[in-house]
Amino acid sequence: MDPFDIDSERQKRFAMHLSLAVGIGMFFLKFIAYALTHSTAILSDAAESIVHVLAVGFAAYSLRLAAKPADDEHHYGHAKISFMSAGFEGAMIIIAALFIVYETVENLISGITIQNLDTGLWLIGSALVINGFLGSYLIMVGKRKRSLILEANGKHVLTDAWTSFGVVLGVGLAWYTGWVYFDPICALVLALHILISGFKLMRQSIVGLLDTADPEIDRIINETLETAKADFEIDFHGVRHLSTGDGFRIELHLLFPDELSIKEAHRQATEIEKRIDAAIETPVLVTTHLEPARAHAEHH
Repeated sequence: MDPFDIDSERQKRFAMHLSLAVGIGMFFLKFIAYALTHSTAILSDAAESIVHVLAVGFAAYSLRLAAKPADDEHHYGHAKISFMSAGFEGAMIIIAALFIVYETVENLISGITIQNLDTGLWLIGSALVINGFLGSYLIMVGKRKRSLILEANGKHVLTDAWTSFGVVLGVGLAWYTGWVYFDPICALVLALHILISGFKLMRQSIVGLLDTADPEIDRIINETLETAKADFEIDFHGVRHLSTGDGFRIELHLLFPDELSIKEAHRQATEIEKRIDAAIETPVLVTTHLEPARAHAEHH
């Protein structure tokens, strides 16, 4: 499986460029809605769109950098930038949530004045539908192509869609009942929701940068090795892996009978590497270290 498949990279870049174009469009749409209504809830949605455009711009750069193969300075490639991208996006979401809280509290103190809510509802409702489809598409492509950058961006877009849904609900209630406090209440609830999403992305970034082991990948590797152990009469130890952002790098030691030739041991090791590669859907690079079984204790 080639982690740098050209068609795959084109599809990922198309998805990211589409996200950026739609994000810019949503930015103008929501600020027009805010200018017409002076709704705090709509302002919170618009503020999140500013963050989204900045984050998508960084994500687009990260996606291009992550596609570059290994070189003399980066022996393992550049895909780890995806974790930084997710962290940056999470940080931007948190900043947006804090801004929303600040603006809402300020408006509560100074007095709430909202108008043209029917027009605002139509505009934000349109943004909700567009972002709902876009976010689902980005997550689908991100999972299929194993791109943390696209997946994180898709989750951000869906967060934006949920924000718009909350705005439609809050502003709709304010418009229908005439009780304007539905608007700031909605804004504060949305700020909390956005804040939680931001912290989740930050956690995902930290987990990747600290090379935290994936329990599911651990399970697949060990099950594959146990089968190989019975088939080839070998043993194994020293199994470890890390995520590169677009796949996994796996290292392990294989213990072969002392009388086995180097040629045959290498053939079996290659077969075991292929089995691990086939068992994991994402691109993997498996490195095996061959050892004689009887002298293993002495060597270690």
